[in-house]
Amino acid sequence: MRATLDRVAAAADDTLLLVSTRFAAFVAGCALACTAPVGCGGGGKSPSAGASSAAAISTSATVTSPATNAGGVAGPAGIQRRPTANPCPSPSAASGPQTPQVPSATTPCFDVEMRALWRGIRANSLSAAMPAFFPERAYAQVKAIADPEGDYTSRLVSEYRLDIAAAHALLGADAASSALVGSSVPSAYAHWVPPGACYNAVGYYELPNARLVYREHGETQSLGIASMISWRGQWYVVHLGAVVRQGASGVVDDPSLGTGSSSPSSTC
Repeated sequence: MRATLDRVAAAADDTLLLVSTRFAAFVAGCALACTAPVGCGGGGKSPSAGASSAAAISTSATVTSPATNAGGVAGPAGIQRRPTANPCPSPSAASGPQTPQVPSATTPCFDVEMRALWRGIRANSLSAAMPAFFPERAYAQVKAIADPEGDYTSRLVSEYRLDIAAAHALLGADAASSALVGSSVPSAYAHWVPPGACYNAVGYYELPNARLVYREHGETQSLGIASMISWRGQWYVVHLGAVVRQGASGVVDDPSLGTGSSSPSSTC
């Protein structure tokens, strides 16, 4: 009987030793696995699939890319700009009726428009600058003339193209290195232009002599925006270089060193 008990106890000791050895090997293996790229206890996901990793963390910082930065300065490498919705009305909204709302020059949409205008000037690109320009569908409602769409294309847009080219030429060979600082908008000069004035069927607010302020070659400089008018609570450029011009050539409105100054006007 005693011999039998001794054999049972020895077998139990051997079993415990085997279990302990295997458990130690399992613990060591898990510790080794936790140092590998696949996280221990993380559901088998790699950092690219959602684990906490510096390379996988998105940032909320607004970093503009060279394609959209008005100053032409690239953001830090590896940081992507968070996509944002365009704060401006869609082109189809210009088909809606005029409103009595006085526009503001401090809205995200106005900032988008001024950046678009500046990109167009830097690149001598009409298409890049068109988001800042008065919409054709709105112009068709404003003007009490025979062919407002034809006038819009052949006169207004053509003059805008010429003025963009003239402003681009002002920047010179280093246009791409110039940077938009901001805009100076004399909101106190805004005035209502009623229906019946200037061949208009619909009234609007007009704001003369705002300015684009930029830096080039280390100097602050500026140029004027001859006239902006309102549609449904937004400012749009309608004449960049001049309201009335002599000849078919582009005009730069009052280019100046520094921020320049604006003066009131009763243009329409």
